[in-house]
Amino acid sequence: MKKIILPCLLAFNCMVATAQQDKLAEKYAATITAEDLKKHLTIIAGEEMEGRETGTEGQRKAAIYIENQFRQIGLKTPATLLGYQQFYPLFTDSMTESFVQISDNNLVYGTDYYIPANKNSNNKFTATQIVFAGYGISDKNYDDYANKDVKGKVVVIFSGEPKQNDVYIVSGTKNYSDYTYLGLPTKLAAAQAKGVAGVIVINQSIKTLSNSMVASNSTTNMYFVSVEKTGGPSSLILPTEAAKTYLKNWPIDSLITMAKAYKSFTNLTASLPIINNNFTYSYTKARTIVQASNVIGIIEGSDKKDEYVFLTGHYDHLGKKGNKIYYGADDDGSGTCAVIEMAEAFAKAKAAGHGPRRTIVCMTVSGEEKGLWGSEYYSDHPLYALGKTTVDLNTDMVGRKDPNRKTGDNNNYVYVIGHDKLSTDLPTINEGVNNLYTKLEFDYKYDDPNDEERIYYRSDHYNFARKGVPILFFFDGIHEDYHKTTDTVDKINFDLYTKRVQMIFYTAWVIANKNEMLVRDKPLPEGTR
Repeated sequence: MKKIILPCLLAFNCMVATAQQDKLAEKYAATITAEDLKKHLTIIAGEEMEGRETGTEGQRKAAIYIENQFRQIGLKTPATLLGYQQFYPLFTDSMTESFVQISDNNLVYGTDYYIPANKNSNNKFTATQIVFAGYGISDKNYDDYANKDVKGKVVVIFSGEPKQNDVYIVSGTKNYSDYTYLGLPTKLAAAQAKGVAGVIVINQSIKTLSNSMVASNSTTNMYFVSVEKTGGPSSLILPTEAAKTYLKNWPIDSLITMAKAYKSFTNLTASLPIINNNFTYSYTKARTIVQASNVIGIIEGSDKKDEYVFLTGHYDHLGKKGNKIYYGADDDGSGTCAVIEMAEAFAKAKAAGHGPRRTIVCMTVSGEEKGLWGSEYYSDHPLYALGKTTVDLNTDMVGRKDPNRKTGDNNNYVYVIGHDKLSTDLPTINEGVNNLYTKLEFDYKYDDPNDEERIYYRSDHYNFARKGVPILFFFDGIHEDYHKTTDTVDKINFDLYTKRVQMIFYTAWVIANKNEMLVRDKPLPEGTR
């Protein structure tokens, strides 16, 4: 009899414990309210924050507000930080001096050439040979460097890539512009691999330089480098008139005509003579450093405190342009305030003796709108082991409705991205809590990495995913106020917003308290953001 009764008692006790856990989850999810979300969002997306552009005073004000909320809620600071903010550097560069000489000709900066500040480091060198290298492409389908010795030399290349039958030979599609897929960074990387000392780029579409073109390339916009990049060949841009003046050994007019028609230079790269003239190059620039930050607070777990559940959202937006403020209420004030509210719910549970087994890490990041800077910095400089980070639940735009969604109930849905990637546990848990508690329609429209909007790669979860951490990303779609000054608090649907945030909290609750970490049994989809 004991062998029969004991299992029954154990099963009964498990059911009772599960029921209690469900009640606790409901109790603390109920503390996430439309009133509280609106209170926080009215401030985060308010005029004082000036659109929260990364690296500005508005972003710093928003960081302080979030920090104060984490402190009042009772979140702990990460042990390796002095406070709640993880700072990372941003840079602005400005040219201070440049000198270029071809043979005995001193070129005039701003008239004959310019040097892109964002592609060049301080450097000084001389070379004795200038070599024509077509478009500067080295690829299995087309190689301008084939059978050429360019080590230590200067190469002259044209913008773009060749076409055949109106299709690009290398990229194979019209969807890539000359300035992205085979833009200057790709070509400089190819030149560096060949040992090139310097690169002269002839832009076949520009006869002479404009003041605005020179000014915009003499300084950089604010930029981020996760791991400082050094080395590589120096480069300068020549308009076509200057090319004809200083590269007289070659039929520049014919080459320009070919480049404008996207003709292949394969037969010419070997036949054009090497220019045996001294080439002298000198370039210096000054750098200004500005600090941006991620704001991080934790609710320490109990028996599994060395494993982590991340709740993330980006608090930056597009800032202020003249007198116009890009308020960013939905993008991503909604995700930011969701993190604050979920943090408070978990903190209340812990204060009442019902804290999570795993540590909850609440992180709002900056730099998302610039290129996922803050989350990239975190993933390259993690405060908590990524191998022990069981999941990132990322929230970016959850306060509105998608006017283009034509199926289902537009008053009761959320787009879910990442559910069938990296871990087979994700859909079971996420769909399970939704079926049990919130009953939203889960729309997987954007979950295909090949979707033309490429949403899987466009928010901060991706920097966790690329490191192997399972992720779920929650999103409401692209609405008419996306990245406009009209993305304001009055457009938010607070009832739907609240329901979505509660669903994310339930998902985090289950993952934080389950016996095992999420399995990692599926590969990251191929592709790049």
